[in-house]
Amino acid sequence: SALHVFPSGFVETSCHSRIFWMKLNKLLLQGKFFQLEINDPYAGPILLDEKLASRCGYVLSEDVWGNPIFRASALGCHVANEADELFALTVNIKVSSFSSMRAAVTYIYPMYCSYSSWASREIVCEENYMEVSVRTDVPAVSNDYTVAWMSALPEIQNVAYQQWQLMFVSPSGRKRIMVSDAAKLGYSFNNTLSRVYLRAPYHSNESDISVVSGVTMNMVTSTSMYRQRWLLLLIDTTVSCPIDGISFTDTTLTWTVPSVIPTLVVQESTFLSKNILMGVDGQVIINPEEKNYLLEHNKTHIRITIPIGAEGGKLKSSVSDGVYGVIYRIDLFLEHTWIDADWQTTKYTVMKSITTPFMPQIPTVTNNTLPEERLFNVAFGHFLPDVSLVAIAIGNVPFTLREAQHHGFRIYETPFSNRTKGFTLEVSFDDPYVLKEYVNRNETKYTLLINYTLSVGPEMTLYYHSAEVECVIADIEVPEAAGSCDEANLYLTIPTFGLHQYWDLYLGNKLLNRHVVLTNGYLAVTNSTHLILQIPLFAVGIIYEEVSFQRIKARFDVALRKVRTMETLQMFSVSCNFNSSAFIICHPDGTVMVSAQMKTVPAIDMSKTKLRDSSCKPRDYNKEHAFFKFHVTTCGTSVRFEGDHIIYENEISYEKEILPRQSIPTITRDPDYRLTILCYYRAKETLVLGAFASDPSISSSFGSGTMVPRSNIAVHRRIRQVLNVVSRVSKDESFVEFYEPNKVILKRPTEPVFLEVELKDRSPSAELYLENCWVTGSLDFNSTPRWIITMDGQVVVEKTMNS
Repeated sequence: SALHVFPSGFVETSCHSRIFWMKLNKLLLQGKFFQLEINDPYAGPILLDEKLASRCGYVLSEDVWGNPIFRASALGCHVANEADELFALTVNIKVSSFSSMRAAVTYIYPMYCSYSSWASREIVCEENYMEVSVRTDVPAVSNDYTVAWMSALPEIQNVAYQQWQLMFVSPSGRKRIMVSDAAKLGYSFNNTLSRVYLRAPYHSNESDISVVSGVTMNMVTSTSMYRQRWLLLLIDTTVSCPIDGISFTDTTLTWTVPSVIPTLVVQESTFLSKNILMGVDGQVIINPEEKNYLLEHNKTHIRITIPIGAEGGKLKSSVSDGVYGVIYRIDLFLEHTWIDADWQTTKYTVMKSITTPFMPQIPTVTNNTLPEERLFNVAFGHFLPDVSLVAIAIGNVPFTLREAQHHGFRIYETPFSNRTKGFTLEVSFDDPYVLKEYVNRNETKYTLLINYTLSVGPEMTLYYHSAEVECVIADIEVPEAAGSCDEANLYLTIPTFGLHQYWDLYLGNKLLNRHVVLTNGYLAVTNSTHLILQIPLFAVGIIYEEVSFQRIKARFDVALRKVRTMETLQMFSVSCNFNSSAFIICHPDGTVMVSAQMKTVPAIDMSKTKLRDSSCKPRDYNKEHAFFKFHVTTCGTSVRFEGDHIIYENEISYEKEILPRQSIPTITRDPDYRLTILCYYRAKETLVLGAFASDPSISSSFGSGTMVPRSNIAVHRRIRQVLNVVSRVSKDESFVEFYEPNKVILKRPTEPVFLEVELKDRSPSAELYLENCWVTGSLDFNSTPRWIITMDGQVVVEKTMNS
């Protein structure tokens, strides 16, 4: 591999706490692979791996921003040491586009540090190793230790001559090994001009776990031993480092380290804390309060509290089980300097990279909709900068961001002051993908269904979030109707906007559709804006508020109801007064009102007209009209069923004045008059008599009525009942020869008329009764004047019959 000159800004180095620090710029490594080699002056480059790193005092990791970090102890295996003051280490940085590291570019990077202010004892607790360095000219072992060492004398006697040996004291007992054997167990021991040091991995077989002031410590208790002819050097190389002490709340993280560690401070009474420093990301923090860090200490603890999200650390977005959240990481170090009677000065340095657990942060959807602009404005946040919006679905229709913008949705990022951001979406109420629902009286509920797809964190994990935003605005005008009348009709004019979309028109409980309009005899005309409804005065559905002699107050109601819920919003009514000379009104409650016009020659006395029950006289009358009001259960009214109708029938007749009888035949001086009154009710819509609804406006629909002159009834019945009845006039009493039908027959008043009426049906249930026969001067069935021949089966001699 070739050697190359460093790109500008690729490497950054520093020295403090007797540690080499190197940071590589991740931007220049993007998409590439790299390796570090340690340059051994004698053996050449050695690839840095985990085992070598923990034994030799190296750390390879990443800072919170993802930049590769390399740290090396000044006492590392391959560091050149000049008089315990100048230190040099050369590393090779290999960069390749391939994971196999072929065609790698190699950058050789020498690092130099100077460090002369050594404490009597220095301890470094790194991420992957513990290291203790002790000056060899320390005072003799204290009296407190004498007993322990005296008991160890048998082993001490066996210390090899002019070779360093290590004795480990652990729960499993004592173990004395040569330095070369210690290296095989992962330890590193060496001596410099004035110091000896021991580096140990965490959790080795010779280590022990203890809890100090609530913090778990990993401890290696060891004595380094060296024997010369006249000297036995015993150096306490015990090291103890915290392996937990981290706690979290929703907003802070706390790192606790014991102030006094008993295995490192034998005479606690002589302990005096001199200086405590904290650092973040390799930099000493002189005034922690300025950055909202809290550094506290007392006799038992040193505690650092950091607000989650504080400067110096990094929040990273993450997705866990489909939930969005953040993880905060900060790289801390603590440097505690103390003195005691045994060691003079101890400098205790701990490196700690702290990562919080996953903290769910459910995003918020904020509805900033402006109803007056008919525009949804929806803010979605807050997110860290490592989150991007990649797609959106509106009403379950997916759009890429480009497609969404093209369709007319507006999407933009909104930055916030605390280095977070949100995404704002704007959608028109009138967009086809917005759900619209007519609600309340005059409002529309607009619903925007959103599904967001986000790319989260450096891993670009997809995260989905759905939201539903509603806005209800009064943007519908409920129609108002106008009413009018002419001589024989009522009119309603209703705006057509929203009909059948929001509302329907109802007549009672019936939907007012084309079929109802036609069958009820209404007329409906629609133009571009309005529906005009014409309702004849005597049509079904008319409500008669007042009926008196020759005057009717009629009302017609149409209900405006919601299409889905059938809730009535508005009643459209038109009410007018009419003058009508002849009418029959059949009320739902069974009341019948009749204004009968009676034109006879000569005129008859209207006060003497009656119904079948002769006690039922007119309520009002004048020269040509009589007004009757009665209930279908009174006045001799009969009832019959035909198909799906109930028919009530009565008759208006005139009581003739009979002249005193001198001789037969009987003579009257009045014309005969009979008028049949028929009221038709639909059987399904009519309640049993006596239980009619009292409020006409909510009752079943009106019956329809007809008035039939008496002569029509037989024909009417014959047609309805399909009975074959034939009548003929015979030329003489033999009933052999008959006049042809519809022929004019001339007779003198004294001549008899021979009439035959025959029921040709053979049905045993049918009987024939001859009631009324009359003669007129024309072929018209209803023509007047007329001359009665029989009445109720009796022959009548009319004195007026003179032709």
